[in-house]
Amino acid sequence: MKTALIIPAYKPAKELLALIDRFMQNPVFVPVVVDDGSGADFEPIFSALPEGVRLLRHPQNRGKGAALKTAFEYVLKHLPECDLAVTADADGQHKYEDILRVCDRAKANPGALVLGSRRFDGKVPLRSRFGNGVTRKVFSVASGVKVYDTQTGLRAFDRQAMAKFLEVPGERYEYEINMLLTAAQGGIPIVEEWIETVYLDDNASSHFNPFRDSLKIYMCIFKFCASSLLSFVVDYVLALILKGLTSAWPAAVSLTFSVVAARLVSATVNFIVNRHVVFKGNESLGKAVAKYAAVACVVLCLNLALMHGLTALGVPFALAKILVETTLFFFNFTAQGKFVFRKR
Repeated sequence: MKTALIIPAYKPAKELLALIDRFMQNPVFVPVVVDDGSGADFEPIFSALPEGVRLLRHPQNRGKGAALKTAFEYVLKHLPECDLAVTADADGQHKYEDILRVCDRAKANPGALVLGSRRFDGKVPLRSRFGNGVTRKVFSVASGVKVYDTQTGLRAFDRQAMAKFLEVPGERYEYEINMLLTAAQGGIPIVEEWIETVYLDDNASSHFNPFRDSLKIYMCIFKFCASSLLSFVVDYVLALILKGLTSAWPAAVSLTFSVVAARLVSATVNFIVNRHVVFKGNESLGKAVAKYAAVACVVLCLNLALMHGLTALGVPFALAKILVETTLFFFNFTAQGKFVFRKR
């Protein structure tokens, strides 16, 4: 089994050559380097790559995501002998021994996406520690999967996953978080292998912009939350209107009717938006509706029980509605992403 070693390179330093030299001595690996529009100043580094390295070029900088896709497409078309691919950064942050361990873990877990995860121990730049910490928590909420290092560039996977990752949107750093979301939603197991945390010169060689690229990453995640917020607004406003219109009814009947009717409307809105915009599931409509209905029934029963309990304790209806919806948000979101809208 051969492995394609994929390295997207934008204005790389000499560490790229040192890493490639190590792998040229290992016949298992086929190095594939993508020059992502580094420019004439960095031509000496690419010219120094040894014979046997597959060098792909972008005339202009297109982003890390685009560079990875270029490499994936090349491997799938021209390297049929490579059953596995491993991506690594060009700045020297991924050590030879760690890359080998990640590949071995991928071979032991067929069909999985294996991440070389850093523990962020020792001297770690504040922007890296903070950025990974926030992204880790947001990703866990958005996908229902816990990943310790969501921004690692050291990843190994097979050809089938590579073909799926070619369809993932994103051209720059947001692409890597989209890969994780695709794996989580598509049922691809995510396995982590601990690697050494290496930062050279306080991570000065990184081209990751903390504000611009983090915003792209979080926007990709928060679109999941926007759909739930929309359905919450529809549900909340409609429940208040129906409660007012049925105020002459017995209190328990009015509450039950308002909650159920509002939930039916908001659930329809939520299903349409989540299926076509958020999760983009490709299961048959009948299966998706059946699974969504099952989750919605569970959420509705919990909603009713909590609403009756809180209002019986004297909590105003409007406040009780907010408390209940907030409590059920995370359960509902995880259930939809992990169970309802999974891709085939």
